[in-house]
Amino acid sequence: MQFGRTYEEFTVGDVYKHWPGKTVTEYDDHLFCLLTMNHHPLHMDSNYAEKTTDFGKNVVVGNYVYSLLLGMSVPDVSGKAIANLEVESLKHVAPTFHGDTIYGETRVLDKTPSKSKSDRGIVHVETIGYKQDGTVVCTFRRKVMVPTATYIKERGGEQPGRPEPIIREK
Repeated sequence: MQFGRTYEEFTVGDVYKHWPGKTVTEYDDHLFCLLTMNHHPLHMDSNYAEKTTDFGKNVVVGNYVYSLLLGMSVPDVSGKAIANLEVESLKHVAPTFHGDTIYGETRVLDKTPSKSKSDRGIVHVETIGYKQDGTVVCTFRRKVMVPTATYIKERGGEQPGRPEPIIREK
């Protein structure tokens, strides 16, 4: 399984379709809300959401949807990243509800070599998240510093620090 890309492996215009999708459960949404101390009743109180909102049901907290999409993109985009440099835009386009399945894809918008270090570059990408019916729910653009193949080679290859098993004869 591929885990990220080197600078040379990114091509402007390429689209990576992240797989598999993730069906969002009420538990997922509530746990994220609790972990991040977001106690807005739109996300946590079904009675409130049913009786007082336009949606008539709980809406999944948007930052969970963003975090989910960011995580989905790691094997294709930032698995080898040196640093996530910037999230320049984040748009919540439509609501996500408990039971919706989120899918994502990322397009490479641009790439530029580092001005200060020749063993890395900056990749500019846009990720789009959509649910099972194709409705776009979230988009964001970010810049990621990624290594070149030289950087990877000089630091021990694809999985630096991974120990080798010790096999003892009986």
